[in-house]
Amino acid sequence: MPILKTYVAIALLAWGGAVSAADKVYIANENADTVSVIDAASFKVLTSVRVGNMPHNVQLSPDGKVVWVTNNGEPDIAAAPGHSGMKKADHAVMAKPGAVWLIDTGTDAVIAKIPVGLHPAHVVLAPDGRFAYITNGGDNSVTVIDAVARSVVATIPVGKFPHGLRFAPDGRQAYVANLKGGTVSVIDVASRKEITQIPVGKGPAQVGFTPDGLLAFVSLSEEKAVAVIDPATQKVMRKISVGTVPIQLFATPDSKTLLVANQGSRSKPGNTVSMVDLQTFKLAKTVVTGAGAHGVAVDREGGLAYITNTYADTVSVIDIKSRAVVSTVRVGKGPNGVSVSP
Repeated sequence: MPILKTYVAIALLAWGGAVSAADKVYIANENADTVSVIDAASFKVLTSVRVGNMPHNVQLSPDGKVVWVTNNGEPDIAAAPGHSGMKKADHAVMAKPGAVWLIDTGTDAVIAKIPVGLHPAHVVLAPDGRFAYITNGGDNSVTVIDAVARSVVATIPVGKFPHGLRFAPDGRQAYVANLKGGTVSVIDVASRKEITQIPVGKGPAQVGFTPDGLLAFVSLSEEKAVAVIDPATQKVMRKISVGTVPIQLFATPDSKTLLVANQGSRSKPGNTVSMVDLQTFKLAKTVVTGAGAHGVAVDREGGLAYITNTYADTVSVIDIKSRAVVSTVRVGKGPNGVSVSP
């Protein structure tokens, strides 16, 4: 493995995309109430930060100084590590208002806790870092937080059970995948209102955009497919077949490749990432990762992708150019969301 890592580092240097030693990868471990911090240069776990109940998603601010973590409030002491034989009452936990916790990337310590809605899923920051948007699956809304004042400024009604969301590259709109509604809500950022819902298919889980803003995507967890959306017309252009229960997806910085994690189910785990050529809309490669491939994040240069394997308690590192796994990192239980230093 050290030889392979050396090869990756040399390859990155060759095309001018060396990974800075300061770069980190943050992982939300949903079944451990922790966030793992990985050094992006060595692929080693640096530390583990204890956060609230069932942290689902993480997102670094555009300036890289703060990590936002969605969770279900204060940790359940009875379910913490060391209390063997005790299980979390998941439904009871998710019936309470959730929160986002903020971690300082300089110290990797929790610096703020902000209440949001029921069962918060994903969090994203506007491109300018001014506001954070959080989906609340339990009450069909999106919470808007002023990232400077660290206070809630709006709550936006959206579709049924909103899950993943992302901003368009120009920051003017946010797309929200309504998992149980079969739609993608389009939010106008200026007015903080839903302006339309795009019918997309069954089980929309996460959305994404190409950095050039020409294409949008949504994973359809109940269709083994990804729907491609034209942001100009806000209509589905086509669907691309991928693996079983696709969840998170992410386009590379050059807007040429889309990575889709295929989670499968606990009884029949998926363990692959579909790499889609966005010029032909064809499957270019299927990369085997670990059981329950779920989260996807790509570094700023487009050299490496990080995949959380929910059922394997690991993170797979994929070299995008060679389309191969170059490292596997053990993290906490139930790794879910993932974010990389911007």
